[in-house]
Amino acid sequence: MNETQTFEFAYLPRNVDELQTLPEAALSTPYQTAALTVAVLCHYGDNPQEAVEMLNYLKGPQALSNYELQFLRDRLVGKTYKPFSFLGGATTQNNYTPTQPYQITIFEGPYSFQEAGYAKLMILSSGADNPREIKLREKPSSGQWFLWENYLLSDIREPKSADPWG
Repeated sequence: MNETQTFEFAYLPRNVDELQTLPEAALSTPYQTAALTVAVLCHYGDNPQEAVEMLNYLKGPQALSNYELQFLRDRLVGKTYKPFSFLGGATTQNNYTPTQPYQITIFEGPYSFQEAGYAKLMILSSGADNPREIKLREKPSSGQWFLWENYLLSDIREPKSADPWG
């Protein structure tokens, strides 16, 4: 059976200091890092710079590249609802408004741990038909798992409020 882990957050972090106070910030499992990535992406619409600083924390020894920064801008400007679609209770009908406390469920796919030192985990989006993937990399010297590749930000169904026919 593939492992599934659900994380619950009383709040979504707004800066690196808040992020580091969360127990998941130990980054001791790929599931923790994946859940925090979603939580951090939710802040991008409020403050892109703080979100980038938190993502760089999750990236560990390798900060976001210029390409990754541009990718974030391209995928989230005007569509900041995307990361909220990964949170429990968020639907197109309620404009991706999650229930609180915030819940993020991460699960293994059939190929999650095929490559040593890497994990490809899956997260369901309420706005997509198929789960989205996130790839994490372990730093052997610390045992921590860091964000390696983010495939979470493909387009999803627009929230009801954005549908001109809704």
